[in-house]
Amino acid sequence: MEKEIRYNENLKEILDQIKIGAFLTVKSGEKVNTMTIGWANFGVIWNKPILMVLVRKSRYSFDLIEKARDFTVSIPVEIDLKKALSYCGSYSGRDVNKFKEAGLSLKESKSVVSPIIKNCDYHYECKIVFSQPMTSDNLESNIVDRFYSTNDYHTLYFGEILQSYKTVG
Repeated sequence: MEKEIRYNENLKEILDQIKIGAFLTVKSGEKVNTMTIGWANFGVIWNKPILMVLVRKSRYSFDLIEKARDFTVSIPVEIDLKKALSYCGSYSGRDVNKFKEAGLSLKESKSVVSPIIKNCDYHYECKIVFSQPMTSDNLESNIVDRFYSTNDYHTLYFGEILQSYKTVG
């Protein structure tokens, strides 16, 4: 059972977990993939609650999210999914069925096409309202050196949060 929450409810707890890992799931056509993310940002832009996520161009999820209109973020806070997060951050959906190998179950979302990870506590369903590829032009050189030495830049996806809820019971 799910309980609706405000998008910014329990944000400290949620952001602390995102630093450790959360699942970004996207569906395009019949293809579904999830990946581990460690960076995200919540805020209000254009008078909308926004969850901004980043995906590198080299990732399998990049091809899917570029064709999709939405994504979900599922966050395990009280449930220990460290092994699954590690697996999904280490293997590509091009090569393996992450859901089967990591023991994750999908569940249909309430308002978007991309499903949620059933095994998690918190879920955000987001409609993509803007995306922007990163370049080195406006980044501090120490950030480029530390995170983009191979020129594998992220694209930023701004998702309007349509649903936010917590699994209870």
